[in-house]
Amino acid sequence: MGVTPRDERWMRRALELARQAETEGEVPIGAVLVHRDRIVGEGRNRPISACDPTAHAEIEALRAAAQKLGNYRLPETVLYVTLEPCVMCMGAVVQARVGRLVYGAADAQRGAAGSALALHRADFLNHRVSVTAGVLADACRQILLAFFSRRRGKEG
Repeated sequence: MGVTPRDERWMRRALELARQAETEGEVPIGAVLVHRDRIVGEGRNRPISACDPTAHAEIEALRAAAQKLGNYRLPETVLYVTLEPCVMCMGAVVQARVGRLVYGAADAQRGAAGSALALHRADFLNHRVSVTAGVLADACRQILLAFFSRRRGKEG
């Protein structure tokens, strides 16, 4: 499936959430879960503030949506995330039965939606997630590069 104006709209919201995470001292990653063109879950990285290694943006959005919809299965939803999901998050996306994943920046070292690993295509899984990569990729990449550049400047 190609990129749509809706994809860009929802990715802009995910970028807003990433900026919120950044102001809280977290790695700037945001996620929005959409069902029938309305947001049912949002998340931003919070592992430091929540003291929870699973508090990634995607997990936060999935948890919020499951509560809102009253179901741990989230079929016919689209997850928008500013950075390609890691193995943990991609596993959760598959387990939740998300229909489509749309991400901005690729993660060549840890990305599990096609870059370092293609978990969504693993033969041992019984659900397939459609993946669209590169939506507002430059903006998604720049917020991360700027964050880590500032962090290295403070540490150096």
